Amino acid sequence: MVRASLIRKLESIEDPKLRDVFISFLEEAERIIGETVTRKEFQEFVRTTNENFNRVWKAINELTEAQKRTEQRVNELAIAQKRTEERLNELALAHSKLEQKVSELAEAQKKTEERLNELAEAQKRTEQRVNELAIAQKRTEERLNELALAQKETERELKKLTQEHKKTREHLGGLTNAFGYVLEDRAIKGLPSILKERFNIETIGPLKREMLEIENREIEINIIGKGKQNGKTFTIIGESKAQARKRDIDKFLGYIKLLDRYIPGDKFLVLITYHTSSKVRKYAQEKGVHIIFSYELPLA
Repeated sequence: MVRASLIRKLESIEDPKLRDVFISFLEEAERIIGETVTRKEFQEFVRTTNENFNRVWKAINELTEAQKRTEQRVNELAIAQKRTEERLNELALAHSKLEQKVSELAEAQKKTEERLNELAEAQKRTEQRVNELAIAQKRTEERLNELALAQKETERELKKLTQEHKKTREHLGGLTNAFGYVLEDRAIKGLPSILKERFNIETIGPLKREMLEIENREIEINIIGKGKQNGKTFTIIGESKAQARKRDIDKFLGYIKLLDRYIPGDKFLVLITYHTSSKVRKYAQEKGVHIIFSYELPLA
């Protein structure tokens, strides 16, 4: 009865190895008792054994509960370990990426240092060039100072030349006017006979030099007078130029256009000159201006 109760309890042990140990122990105990003790002693032994077994069983139950808690804790630790390993893997991957990034940064730093060295060399060359330019600038400033002094001297000389040139122009102007007036005077005296001989024009009264006030300014007419040809009367207007050019012809015509409002009627235009080209003579002829050379005029 006792043995059957113990066996039922032993069968409830989940660990097969532990269960076999207890059963073997119980069988060995029965064999030994059967050979050496009385029934009373056996019953006492069974009672004691049962008490001990109950204590052991309690301990086993406690150990089983502890084992369950341990296994639960182990499972929790396993899960935590798995999470830890996953985290470690993530950290390892992140570390790998970090190492790669560090390598890239190291390479970039190396290139930066190389670039800085290049810039340092360039800066050194620039400073050297700046020093050279500073020296050149100093020489330039010295040269400019020399040129400024020379310019000042040149300006003094130029001022003298300008004053002398002004005097020369005044002299030349006086000579030009003198030659012009001489040419005009010869034309005033000599033109009537030339006009009669060449153009069959008779002058009415003497030719003269005259000043007209036009648009609030006085304009000098070198030669002016009246003439008649085939019964037709007109105004003779002449201009004198030492050397006649095309622009002189155009200027004379513009001058005549201005006089039209003050001297109406037909006009006979004459230009007296020492010299001109064949092209200018042709141009003057096309524009109705008659050129007479100084050598055609009488000297007195």
